[in-house]
Amino acid sequence: MLEHGGGLRAAAERYGIPLSDWLDLSTGINPNGWPPPPIPATVWRRLPEPDDGLEAAAAAYYGVESLLPVAGSQAAIQALPLLRASGRVGVLNPTYAEHAHAWRRAGHRVEALPAEGLDATVDRLDTLVLVHPNNPTGVRFPLKSLLDWRERLAARGGWLVIDEAFMDATPVESVARHASLPGLVVLRSLGKFFGLAGARVGFVLAEPALLEGLRKQLGPWTVAGPSRWVAMQALADRVWQEETRLGLARSGKRLADLLKRQGLPVVGGTGLFQWAPLPDAEFWRDALARRGILVRRFADPLGLRFGLPDGEPAWRRLELALAGVRAERLR
Repeated sequence: MLEHGGGLRAAAERYGIPLSDWLDLSTGINPNGWPPPPIPATVWRRLPEPDDGLEAAAAAYYGVESLLPVAGSQAAIQALPLLRASGRVGVLNPTYAEHAHAWRRAGHRVEALPAEGLDATVDRLDTLVLVHPNNPTGVRFPLKSLLDWRERLAARGGWLVIDEAFMDATPVESVARHASLPGLVVLRSLGKFFGLAGARVGFVLAEPALLEGLRKQLGPWTVAGPSRWVAMQALADRVWQEETRLGLARSGKRLADLLKRQGLPVVGGTGLFQWAPLPDAEFWRDALARRGILVRRFADPLGLRFGLPDGEPAWRRLELALAGVRAERLR
């Protein structure tokens, strides 16, 4: 199993700090997510049904005609490599590690690619996998470049796979509306922006033939009925979505400013997280954990990803902790 954000129980045991005393900034999940209403009792007593309205709600939200609900984008990340013969796969580096892991495990030849070198490598790849905006660096790519790469790959039967797990805060940058083009596969999720990670709801946006192959690979009932019901309501709540986008824009800037005030070299991020490359990332991660604050450390390159605090006391706690770690580092 690869390392991910979260793991709060393990951290509590390791550092001897009660679970309730932690500030978890390790996941990039919206701490003020969409508030689910009570789920009707009938939803629990029926098998999930594909005509319950979820697909229609998602199609309206993403602006597409064909999509497939999946058990979080992770289900698609694991299944997509099984739909292609072994080939050459380029994966943005650094990025969400499950992508390279899944393609490599399925027998593909995986190459880690820096963001600035993508254009020069597209023509020797069968598949290019990107996270956009990237996790953890926040790097974004011009729409023109993405569509050009898609066209060059599709001309040889290749795919451009774009994971937009953090795109909901800035939907104008999404390629979702182009997902009907051959060779383009877009992954979306309700885990981050909507704060519904526990529901395990995601969507694959692509041309119908590709989705049918994926549907057969995954089998029936990929998303539980209660999760489908909750996702349907969240996707339709446009007022909450617009208010949340405005709030996340402010919060993302506030977090970047806070980190910079404490001497951390913030170089990118989104409304939900900020990225600071640090050669002594392990020291900072451990020092913060000793203060009951969990952040995500990346090893290649070394750095820390900070999610959003939840509420004013949490913001103040983070700033005081960072000041304390900075002073400790200078001793």
